[in-house]
Amino acid sequence: MATKTAPKVHFDYDRSTLTDEMLLQLYKAMLTPRLIEEKMLILLRQGKISKWFAGIGQEAISVGVTTAMRSEEYILPMHRNLGVFTTREIPLYRLFAQWQGKASGFTKGRDRSFHFGTQEYNIVGMISHLGPQLGVADGIALAHKLRKEKAVTAVFTGEGGTSEGDFHEALNVASVWQLPVLFCIENNGYGLSTPTSEQYNCENLADRALGYGMESHIIDGNNILEVYTTVNALAEDIRTNPRPVLLEFKTFRMRGHEEASGTKYVPKELMEAWAEKDPIENYKNYLLGLDVLTEEMHEEMASQIKEAINENLDIAYNEEAIIPNLETELLDVYAPYTYQDTPPNEETEELRLIDAISEGLKQSMERYDDLVIMGQDIAEYGGVFKITDGFVDAFGKERVRNTPICESAIVEAAMGLAINGKKAVMEMQFADFATSGFNPIVNYLAKSHYRWSQPADVVVRMPCGAGVGAGPYHSQTNEAWFTHTPGLKVVYPAFPYDAKGLLAAAIEDPNPVLFFEHKALYRRIRQEVPTAYYTLPIGKAVSLQEGNDVTIITYGAGVHWALETLEKNTAISADLIDLRTLQPLDTEAIYASVKKTGKVLLLTEDAGFGSVMSDISAMITEACFEFLDAPIRRVTSIDTPIPFAEQLEEQYLSRTRLEERLKELLAY
Repeated sequence: MATKTAPKVHFDYDRSTLTDEMLLQLYKAMLTPRLIEEKMLILLRQGKISKWFAGIGQEAISVGVTTAMRSEEYILPMHRNLGVFTTREIPLYRLFAQWQGKASGFTKGRDRSFHFGTQEYNIVGMISHLGPQLGVADGIALAHKLRKEKAVTAVFTGEGGTSEGDFHEALNVASVWQLPVLFCIENNGYGLSTPTSEQYNCENLADRALGYGMESHIIDGNNILEVYTTVNALAEDIRTNPRPVLLEFKTFRMRGHEEASGTKYVPKELMEAWAEKDPIENYKNYLLGLDVLTEEMHEEMASQIKEAINENLDIAYNEEAIIPNLETELLDVYAPYTYQDTPPNEETEELRLIDAISEGLKQSMERYDDLVIMGQDIAEYGGVFKITDGFVDAFGKERVRNTPICESAIVEAAMGLAINGKKAVMEMQFADFATSGFNPIVNYLAKSHYRWSQPADVVVRMPCGAGVGAGPYHSQTNEAWFTHTPGLKVVYPAFPYDAKGLLAAAIEDPNPVLFFEHKALYRRIRQEVPTAYYTLPIGKAVSLQEGNDVTIITYGAGVHWALETLEKNTAISADLIDLRTLQPLDTEAIYASVKKTGKVLLLTEDAGFGSVMSDISAMITEACFEFLDAPIRRVTSIDTPIPFAEQLEEQYLSRTRLEERLKELLAY
C-alpha cells in the first residue's frame, strides 16, 4: 500500500485552541475573495469592469483582521482588502453593482472600486489620497473612548502610504490620546513600481512605532493563523486597555498596482519565491494534512462560492443603468437638513465679536453633550485669542482637547467623530494654517455625503484677515479656496449678533462648515447680542442700508469699510448688502438689489483674481445684464502676498481704494 505524501506547507501553523470549524471558516473566508478576484480578472479582460486592484496573495491579512474584529467595530480598508467586505458578509450583488456603477452599489455610481463606506457594515472606505483615513480612524476610536465603549478600530495602509505625513500625524495623535486603534501596514514590497528600498530606509516599518511610544508587532501576512490569533489577542486586550498598536504585515503583491501596470518590474525569482508562500494554497495543504479538509470538501466549497458569484453577477448585470438626474445630483452634495429657527430672546448684552463667538460656542457645548472641540492651545490656555478660555473648567479636557500641531490629522479626526455619531468643532489657530489640513477638508469632508451619504458634521473655525500687522502667514482671507469646493458651506459674519447665531446654526447643521472670523474685528466691533441660545439661517444675506444709486455687496471687514465710507459720503444712496454666507450664496437678495439700482460695486479684502467676487460678478452679468447701467466694479486687495509693515499693509488692502472706485462708478 502506497504511503500518503503530506502536502507541502511553507509556514509553521499553530492552531492553538482553534476548533476545526474555525479553521474551515477561515479557509472559506480566504477562498471567497480569491475566487471573486479571479472572476474579476476575466471580466476586466472582457471589458465588463473598468479597473481592478488585485489583492491576490494578501487575503490572509484582510480575513484574519476582520474575523478578529466584532461586527460593530469599524474597519477602514484599502483597495486590496476585498476580504474585509466579504468577511463582513456584504451581499455580493451590491459589491458587483458598486464596481459597475449601478444604483444598488454604495455610491450611486459616483465612485468606483472600494472608495465607499457603509454604516450598515461599519466599513469606511478609502479615498485615493490614502493617508487621510488613518486620522479618521483616530476620530472613530476617540468617539468610542469618550463613550467608554470597549471597541477597537482597525485601519489599513500600504507601506507606500507610510511615507505620507498623515501616517505620522495619525500615529502621533493616537499615541498622545491613547486611542484604541490597530494601524495595519500591508508591506507588500512595492508602491506602484517603486520597491521598498526606495521608499524608506529602516529595516522594519514596525520600528517607527518606537518614536511614537507605541507598541508594534511584525506578523507574517501570508500565515492566516498567525494573523488571526495575534490580532484577536491584541483586540481583546485593547478593548480593556485602550492604546494604539502598529502592525506590520509582511506580504507581497502578486499582481500589478492595478492590472494595467503589470509586474514586469518585479524580478522573476522574487515573484516565484512569493508564489510558493501563497496564503491559500499553503493553508489548504495544512488543513488537508490535518484531515480537517478534503479535496472533495474544497471542491464543494469552491463550487458554492462560484455559484454565488455568478448568481449575484447576474443580479448586478440585470439592474438597469443609472439614469442621470440633475436635481438628485445637486441635492446630494449636502446632507439633508431642515433649518430649525431658534429665535433670539429679548434680553441682550453688549458683546465684542470675539465674546459673541465664545458665547455661541459655549452655549452649543451646553446644548450638545456629543460636541467635541479640538485645536492647538485651546484647553487651559483658552486659545491664542482666548475664545475657549474657561471651557476646560466648564466641560472638561475630554471635550475641550488640545491637539498636537498637525492640522491634517485633526481635520480627519473630526471626520471620524462625525462618522461615529458625534459633532466636532476644530479651531485652525489661523486660517492660513488650513493649507496643512487642506486635503481632508476638500477631499474628505466636502465629498463624503455626495460619495456615500455620510454627513461630515464638522465646523472648522478660521480666524482670518489683515489689518493687524501679522504678515503673509497670519493674515490671509482665503475663503475662495473653499467656496470653489462643492460640499462645503462657508460662513463669514461681520457683526457679533450674526456671529453668535450663525455659529450655532453651523454646529446644528450636519454638513461641513468653514466659519471665518476676522481677527481685526474681534475686539473692535461691539453690538447688543441676545443672551440666550439662538440661530440664524445659513445662506441668507442681510440688507444694512437701502438706497437707489448703487448696490454695494461685501462681507467680513469689507462691511465696516463700506459703512465708514457711506457715513463719510452721506449724499450717496446705496443698497449695502452683507452676504454673511458665501456658500450657499443668497443670489435672490443680490439680484433683487442689482435690478433696483443698476450699478454694482463688489468689495472684498481678498486679492482680485479668482476671488469670490469674481464669480459673483459673472453671476450678475449672466442673470442681470439688461438691468445694468454701468460695468460691474470689483474693489479688491492687490495681487501680492500680504505684507507686514503697516504702510505696506494699508496699501495692500482694498479699503484704500474703495471711496475712489465708488465715486468713479457713480459717475459712469
